[in-house]
Amino acid sequence: MKEVEIFENGRATGYDDFISIWMPNYGYLMDLLPGILAEENRTGNYTWLAAGCGTGNEILSVLKSGYNWRVTGIDPSPEMINIARWKLSSYKNLLLIEGNVENLPVHQRFGAATLILVLHFLPDDGTKLSLLRSISSRLESRTPLVLVDIFGDSRMMKRNLNILKHMLPTTLDPTEVRQRLERIENEIHYLKEERLVELLMEAGFEKPHRFHQSTIYGGWVAKKQ
Repeated sequence: MKEVEIFENGRATGYDDFISIWMPNYGYLMDLLPGILAEENRTGNYTWLAAGCGTGNEILSVLKSGYNWRVTGIDPSPEMINIARWKLSSYKNLLLIEGNVENLPVHQRFGAATLILVLHFLPDDGTKLSLLRSISSRLESRTPLVLVDIFGDSRMMKRNLNILKHMLPTTLDPTEVRQRLERIENEIHYLKEERLVELLMEAGFEKPHRFHQSTIYGGWVAKKQ
């Protein structure tokens, strides 16, 4: 099974600019996240696992909103984690770890988890399911996983990529745009929503609720059983 793709060098340092361009509603979703976590967590356990936290954008969004979460952010990329440490250096109640979720102590139980723009890097050969199970096994019962990812069947993907193309800045190089759209369509491991639901339920979550969609991107909340 494949490990989570590691962002290094220019892919790490340029990630924030890249994602704000290629996911036009990214800032909007980050602004939604604090309220979603607050609404969906009803257990009183305010520990949060940010799986694949990257440069720490989701952590920054929640902590600067004033919610009192104790956060563990984990990512396999040392460069992404270093950027997150710099970005979040003024915040307390925060632990950032270079590694994978399965490396965390098995007895640790969180009150919420996020998995944002990670799953599409993993093939559906058991690797996606393994990550979801690792997250599920570290959550208390009835606590939420907020998942954001690329999804759709091949027909839906093609049509939504054509829409996304018109949402991109006109200053981008047309060849770069074409190549990246082709890579999204043909090389990444996106899922149909029905398959994503199957994987989440097999991993120990209830049927997820989709709270967001914009072109190829969707957002779901799934409660641990």
